[in-house]
Amino acid sequence: MENKNYTSSEKQSPVAMFNTLCYLLLLLLLLHFSLSQGLTFPQDISALKAFKASIKPTSIPSWSCLASWDFAAADPCALPRRTHFTCGIICSIDSTRVTQITLDPAGYSGQLTPLLSQLTQLTILDLSDNSFFGSIPSSISSLRSLQTLILKSNSFSGSIPDSVTTLKSLESLDISHNSLSGPLPKTLNLLSGLRRLDLSYNQLTGFLPKLPYNLLELALKGNSLSGYISNSSFDGLTQLEVVELSENSFTGTLGAWFFLLPALQQADLANNSLKRVEISKPSGGNSDLVAIDLGFNHIEGNAPTDFVNYPQLSSLTLRYNRLRGAIPLEYSKKKSLRRLFLDGNFLIGRPPSEFFGGDTWVSGSLGNNCLVGCPGSSQLCSPSQKPYEVCKQAYGRKPMA
Repeated sequence: MENKNYTSSEKQSPVAMFNTLCYLLLLLLLLHFSLSQGLTFPQDISALKAFKASIKPTSIPSWSCLASWDFAAADPCALPRRTHFTCGIICSIDSTRVTQITLDPAGYSGQLTPLLSQLTQLTILDLSDNSFFGSIPSSISSLRSLQTLILKSNSFSGSIPDSVTTLKSLESLDISHNSLSGPLPKTLNLLSGLRRLDLSYNQLTGFLPKLPYNLLELALKGNSLSGYISNSSFDGLTQLEVVELSENSFTGTLGAWFFLLPALQQADLANNSLKRVEISKPSGGNSDLVAIDLGFNHIEGNAPTDFVNYPQLSSLTLRYNRLRGAIPLEYSKKKSLRRLFLDGNFLIGRPPSEFFGGDTWVSGSLGNNCLVGCPGSSQLCSPSQKPYEVCKQAYGRKPMA
């Protein structure tokens, strides 16, 4: 075996090796010490202090996250968090910046301090299911890194600040179940990264503006939005899967373009004042549309037949409108259709017998119409049909059997 000869410069004495190891150990200890002590930026600490100070002390239970925020006892980002800052915040890896505030639903009550804008590395702000009130500060636009903003189920009031639309990193916005009023921001479409928007159950008014083109889910139900549902509002929304616009005051005609949105799977437009619905066959017979709810509107005319051309449609609700004529036979032949609600209209004639066979696959209701021969033993025929005189008055003559 060949022996290698090392020069004195290549050799390291035991003393030198020991000194090197001690140096490395000291570095590790210093790193551990700095991480455990925390080096939270002063501006982040002052923002957290202002945030806690803006919350009524009587609304902070002793067991809650905020009760553990003791700035005199510990640095907010110090590790480990055994007794102080045990929950509610998450910091960056180097323990210098606050990146998340996710409060527990403890019933905290107070107003949002504008000083939250100092948390410029914040990616998540979740204050849901508490009792925050007052307006949303416009200074929230300073949170340039914010990806998720969840303020649902509180008591926020006033309008949605236009400055929110400058949050280019925002992917999810949920301010549902509050008391917000006024119109939607006209520049809502500037939220180019937004994937999920939920502003349901507020007191919002006005028309639908142009929507962010990357949306996957849109929920605006339970407001007082009005006007037409325009193609221009949904222009370019090629990824939109879920639309919830129920319990508003939309009117006019819902165009065929709506059902042809390329990624649409579920649409709920119940409890509005829509007068007419246009349907056309999907291009190439391809569509992901699974469920449609157009109940409790003012839709007139015959029950739309072209819905059967949507291959995956399994739930169709047209209840309590002003539909006339016979139930399309095509409905009874569509095997993918599992739920069908046509009750509360003025449909006439005999319902398709396929609905009442031994291998019936559809549930729902055909009741409260002007049908004849709807078997009382079938759940589909509940509730009972309208009185004859009501049907006669609606048609101005004897309804056709």
